[in-house]
Amino acid sequence: KSYQSIAKMKAIQPRIKELKEKYGDDKHKFNMEQMELFKREKVNPASGCLPVIVQIPVFFSLYKVLVVTIEMRHAPFFGWISDLSAPDPTNVFNLFGVLPFDPTHVAIFGPYLALGVWPLLMGVSMWLQMKMNPEPADEIQKTMFAWMPVIFTFTMGGFASGLLIYWTWNNLLSIVQQGVIMKRAGVRFEFWDNLRKTFQRA
Repeated sequence: KSYQSIAKMKAIQPRIKELKEKYGDDKHKFNMEQMELFKREKVNPASGCLPVIVQIPVFFSLYKVLVVTIEMRHAPFFGWISDLSAPDPTNVFNLFGVLPFDPTHVAIFGPYLALGVWPLLMGVSMWLQMKMNPEPADEIQKTMFAWMPVIFTFTMGGFASGLLIYWTWNNLLSIVQQGVIMKRAGVRFEFWDNLRKTFQRA
């Protein structure tokens, strides 16, 4: 239902834009009319957060399983991941092992420099997932959402690789699921347009 609500939200974006242009700096009137539009179209603007909120217990449980459960220690996955309970051993800051130093041992900032392949994939997948959704009208929210994948990439880099693998695949599958729902709902799939706009701004 949350993805259906996102699809509906995307469909009414032109009307929200019209309201914004109509009421200009009168934020109170704009918010009132916007809420009335949501009510009329049966759209819940907060429902887009539901998938993340629902998954928080799953992430926490998986983290506990990977870190605490003895059986998961040194449990291999694929390729360079030989321990799902340990962080990704690769690191972009030493060119994935080419340079002879460990960035995670750097004073103060070390824990935030554990950027291996899976943390980067997780961050990219999160960024791509956000491009599926319409940009928030509020500039503060827009900035917050833009920086969220970057912040999560750095903060989650030192977490168990199993958690990052799960999160990455979950993001990718969510993108596919949301795309299918949008297509069925008859909403224009603007994923590639959003990506193009992002790179044009850059």
